[in-house]
Amino acid sequence: CWQLFDSPSGPGSVPRPVLKQGQPLDRDPSVKDKRQGRVAGSYDQEASVELGVWLEPSRSAQLEEIENLLASDDQELTGDFSKPHLLPTVEGKDPGLKYISPSTLVAVLTGHFSSFIESSIVVDCRYPYEYEGGHVKGAVNLPLQRDIEEFLLEQPIVPLDASRRVIIIFHCEFSIERGPKMCKFLRERDRSCHEYPQLHYPELYVLKGGYREFFFQFPSYCEPRDYRPMEHPAFKKELRMFRGQNR
Repeated sequence: CWQLFDSPSGPGSVPRPVLKQGQPLDRDPSVKDKRQGRVAGSYDQEASVELGVWLEPSRSAQLEEIENLLASDDQELTGDFSKPHLLPTVEGKDPGLKYISPSTLVAVLTGHFSSFIESSIVVDCRYPYEYEGGHVKGAVNLPLQRDIEEFLLEQPIVPLDASRRVIIIFHCEFSIERGPKMCKFLRERDRSCHEYPQLHYPELYVLKGGYREFFFQFPSYCEPRDYRPMEHPAFKKELRMFRGQNR
């Protein structure tokens, strides 16, 4: 996982609050098929694989349990299949992601789930000039993929109490493109750091409607209490610059 990062320094524009950090927890199920294919031609290798299964019966049982969960097509479990999602979800554009409503985000911000959540991080994927024009209180601005890697994966945030959760909520202006893409990017990078199905961040959400919808419903939870659209005529230069960096 540490090989992912070539630059030791984080982005100067991204503030990092004091958060708890900890251990890794995920991997593509196709790896299992590839591993089986590699040992198929050698008796000694097959024997060593079988021995490994006998030496690790709990690991074998865990994989069997995961396969049973996948076979049941239960999509309500978190990314590591350890527990159901905590927050109530709503239907969104991408069926592979979990969407929450603006009112659910307010419930998180006001501590309604505090007995279950140790850390909740709202990731604003909009460009800095949008963020500075108004954002969800307490949200961090991570507009680029390298920001996500440096903020969330160089020093992973893990609860000290294993019974409590770390949840991450992504959004952009409308939560149609940038927010969902960044949510998928984090899951992909997180998977690459672990043995499947473990993850640092098994519970990811996308704010349906994005900042625009949240601001119109709950302006008092925004600071400053304003909304600056991505295509604001005064920030055409900044828009071109950040679009180029994202490519």
